[in-house]
Amino acid sequence: MPEANRFLYSHRELAEMMVREAGIHEGKWMLLAEMNFGAANLGQGEDVNPGGMLIIKKMGIQRVPEGEKYPESLTVDAARINPAA
Repeated sequence: MPEANRFLYSHRELAEMMVREAGIHEGKWMLLAEMNFGAANLGQGEDVNPGGMLIIKKMGIQRVPEGEKYPESLTVDAARINPAA
């Protein structure tokens, strides 16, 4: 069987892994991305055009504030996926 060289995860799976790794046992959490935006003239030779770039600097999780509603597909419940022992 060939060795795996690619693994893909949904944003929900990433949030679950991060909650477990951080040892969090309560609250609802969602994925967080820290991004930068930039603009530049892009192209080659005389075929240069203005363009934009999105740079993902860091990925993490943030707690959903109490009382705020977010879609279940975007949040994970730490008490359910990583119960305290």
